[in-house]
Order: sequence, then structure tokens, then C-alpha cells
Amino acid sequence: MAKKDKFTAADDELLAALGVEVEVKKKATFTALEERVIAGFEEIQKFVEEEKRLPLHGETNDIFERLYAVRFDKIKENQEFVDLLKDIDTQNILSGEIKSATENTEDLDDDELLKLLGVENDENSITKLKHVKTRAEKRAVEEFANRVICEDFEKFKPLFEKTKKEIDNGFRETIRFRKDAGFTKTIIKEELFVIIRGQMAYIASKGEVFKAPNGEEDARLRVIYANGTENDLLQRSLIRAMYKDETSRFVTSPGLGPLFSDELETDDLESGTIYVLRSNSKHPEIIKNREIFHKIGVTGNDINKRIVNAKNDPTFLMSEVEVVATYKLANIKRHKLENLIQSFFKNAKLDIDIKDRFGKPVNPKEWFLVPIFIIDEVVEKIKDGTISDFYYDVNSAILKPY
Repeated sequence: MAKKDKFTAADDELLAALGVEVEVKKKATFTALEERVIAGFEEIQKFVEEEKRLPLHGETNDIFERLYAVRFDKIKENQEFVDLLKDIDTQNILSGEIKSATENTEDLDDDELLKLLGVENDENSITKLKHVKTRAEKRAVEEFANRVICEDFEKFKPLFEKTKKEIDNGFRETIRFRKDAGFTKTIIKEELFVIIRGQMAYIASKGEVFKAPNGEEDARLRVIYANGTENDLLQRSLIRAMYKDETSRFVTSPGLGPLFSDELETDDLESGTIYVLRSNSKHPEIIKNREIFHKIGVTGNDINKRIVNAKNDPTFLMSEVEVVATYKLANIKRHKLENLIQSFFKNAKLDIDIKDRFGKPVNPKEWFLVPIFIIDEVVEKIKDGTISDFYYDVNSAILKPY
């Protein structure tokens, strides 16, 4: 190693004697903040390259141009950022040499504007243009597609995780975006979840409603996406994007409301009964877990008639059963509720094979390793609409909040 150092030093002396300066370049390393500043400045550089001017403030300008303008102001206010960026500022943006004004084209007529854009005003050529998007349409597309990192995503991440679980467990549903409803009948509100282009999005905030140039109502939205990005766009831009996406969907609100009552009121229509059964099977696994091994289902018929032939029915494990508990239902979709309850307890399902009377193996559903007091608690939480805030912890056999 010492010999290598001496050799290197000799090389340096030789190069110096020849008039060649020796420069040792070190690989730059940046903090996470510095990397974000550089990336943000590169977006400003791209804007300047395309628009030949600095980004401007003002409500009439594109939201991203205004974002770049604010970002540029913040950079200029911080000398450390200026020093960081000066080596990559090939356009002399930081020096202010680039003009921050642009030629006003608002007063140009169509012929002058076409000429400025390099388009010859030939009637035939103009009329032959097909499927050309208006500037407003292009801006709407860009506004939706361009996103930035959501700096406070940790605050929203649990909401996405919870909502996904609620969808999986049946506490929420996704419903198709109705195109026939039209723009004016589509309601976008704060705390709404939607699915757009295959990704879940959350309306974190909605600004003051104002009149769009066409006279219809619009509002500025802050939209957070499940991948940790966000954008600030107009409500009509989001609706337009959902309208064009064949797979777009709304996510319903959680909670089913008061579904049960111990006593039916005069005007209530009884829709069925939740029943909890316990098996008298001689199967070793069932004997071992009998006190916490229950079948949970929903029926619109008399439960006693339902179980009269239990010993010949693989659904009831080919054995007699006893009714442990029942809960009356009123005005509810039985199938939906049954799926909801079974999804809630899916991690507690006992995987067991029983042979039917023909000797064929069957894998019965609706049987779970759940204590009866937990089932009681779940029913109560469905009644008060808070069930979506909890999950069943199999290991501790208790309900836990998300």
C-alpha cells in the first residue's frame, strides 16, 4: 500500500511538471431534502425549457405553474438551496436573467394565434384536423396526470389500509361510476374514496365552490393517492377522468346502521334471523374446541325447521346441533349481512373435512372458532354501526380497534 502511495505521488509530480492540473473528483452525496430540492428544481428547468419563461403566480395560470412559482420563490429565499443548485443551473434561472413575463396572446385573433404557433391559415388544412383536443382538455389531462409526493402521507396511509380491509370484509362496497348521471349530478365531497385508473384515491379537502367559465359549479380538490402521491386539481377534472375510465368506481361509506332490535317495532318488517349453532359431533377436533366452535348464519325461515335434519346434512357436520343464540333482523339484505359476518371471522375459520353420507369429503363453511361473547359483541357493534372500526384478533380472542 505504501509503495502504491509513493507511486501515485510521483505521478502527481510528473503531471504537475508537465503543467497538467490534477483534480480529484468526489462523488456527491445528498440528503433526502437536498434530493427533493434538486428534483423540484429540475421540474422548474423543464418548464422554463418548454415555455421560455419563468413560472408565474395567478389564478388564471395552471396549478402546476403556480406550484413551480411558489417553489422557485422558496428556493431563492434560501441561500443554501441556491448554492446547492447553482452548478446545475445551466439556464441561469437563479440569476434572474430569464424574463418572468410572456407575450400576451389573449388579445390575438385566431389567424394571429395560428401564425404564432407556426400553423398556416389554410382553410382546407384546418378543417381537416380531426380529434384535436382543446387547450382546456389538454390542461385537464395534464392536471390529473401530474402528481407530486405527498409529504404527510403517513397521516393518510392508515385510512387507505382501513378502507381496503373494510372493502375486503364487506363493510364497504365499490359501485360503478354512473355515466348517465352526468357531471352536474356527480357529487364529490371531502373524505370520499374513489377508484380511478385502478388506484384508490381520497378527497382530503375541497375548496370553496365557484362558477366555472361555462357557468357550472367547480371547486379545487386536494386528492391523495394510495401510492403516496397527490395532486391539486379541479373537481370537474376528476369527474372527467372518472367519466373516461371504464373501471372507475366510488367507495361507499362504512357502517350499516341499526340493523337489529331485540324487539321488533310495529312498523318493522322482520327479514330473518342470525343464528349461532354448536355441534354435537364426535369428531376429535370438534370435541376439543366445542365451547368455542360455532356455526354463524342468517336465515329467513324458522331455525328449528332449518336444523331438523342436521345429522344428514354436511352443512351441519353430519351431526345434531343445538341453537346457542339468535338475533332478529329487520329490513336487511340477509345474504349481504351473512357475508359480512363471515368475512369478519374468516381468520377464525376451522379448516376441517367431514365425510357426507356417501363417504365423500366436504369442507363445510360458516364454522368458526369464536367464543359466544365475541359474537354477542360483534352483533352489538353492527347494531350501532361501529363494526368497521374493529377486527377480531384470533390469538387473544378479543375485538381490537384498527
